Amino acid sequence: MTKEQPPTQTPPPPYPGYPAPFVVYPPEAPIDWGAYWTVLVEQKKLIGIITVASTLVALLAAFLITPVYRAEVLLAPVSQEKTSGLNALAGQFGELASLAGINVVDNNDKSAENIAALKSRAVSTAFINQEGLKPALFPGKWDAEKKKWKDPDDVPTDWEAFHVFDKDIRLVSVDRKSGLVTLTIDWKDPALAAAWANKLVEHVNNRLRTEAIDETERSIGYLEKQLAQTSTVEVQQAIYRLIEAETKNKMIASTREEYAFKVVDPAVPPEKKYRPRRALIVLIGLILGLIVAAGTALAMNSVRGHKILSTG
Repeated sequence: MTKEQPPTQTPPPPYPGYPAPFVVYPPEAPIDWGAYWTVLVEQKKLIGIITVASTLVALLAAFLITPVYRAEVLLAPVSQEKTSGLNALAGQFGELASLAGINVVDNNDKSAENIAALKSRAVSTAFINQEGLKPALFPGKWDAEKKKWKDPDDVPTDWEAFHVFDKDIRLVSVDRKSGLVTLTIDWKDPALAAAWANKLVEHVNNRLRTEAIDETERSIGYLEKQLAQTSTVEVQQAIYRLIEAETKNKMIASTREEYAFKVVDPAVPPEKKYRPRRALIVLIGLILGLIVAAGTALAMNSVRGHKILSTG
């Protein structure tokens, strides 16, 4: 008789080459919303106190915040007319015109350039210094009675003034469909907001007009020098036509007050404040108060005895 072999014991899983079996977890207990509601009802007095306090703080802040008014100017960019006949000179005498600083190839629509100037640091800084706006922009550093800065070593720089003006006060937006430009000034004094908006447009027009006149004068001066140095009749005629064109451009710039932007609707002192929106601030305070109060009530209940977790 053969001796029976003991049965081979199978090693416990996992087995080599086979994935580990899935671990089955017990189902999670459902959230007992009734227990949460019970805690909130029990702590209704605390919730009411915190909510009312938050609402009162928001109401107080809404009335203490300095109101800001928004003045707007609606502008239409002015396209610079191109003098007729310059295109005919572009092919043959374009190099001469380019040396003189005359553009005879493009359509001379400087709308984008003028809008960029309206937003630029150079124009804004010049306007701030011209109107003396630094004391208004930095009232904490200015002594209104003595008419001087409190600390001579801490006088705001042009860069700081532009940063405040560009970030908090002046806004330029462009309607892509119509091409109209809206210049916005936000300030605590409605009359000053409207005055600054209108004066800024006037300042930009005057600055760009002066730059255009200076540019045409330089071009004319260069062309006159070239005219004296050439004896070719054809070249002389071309230079005369370029000088004529630049002279017309100079006349247009000198006589047009609204050189870069035409005022469609000037700014007027606004009667209603732009911000703060007191009703919205109070509503936010109420909602935040409810959230904080509910969270505080639930946290206090958990610390005292974990009633919510033990319920159910």
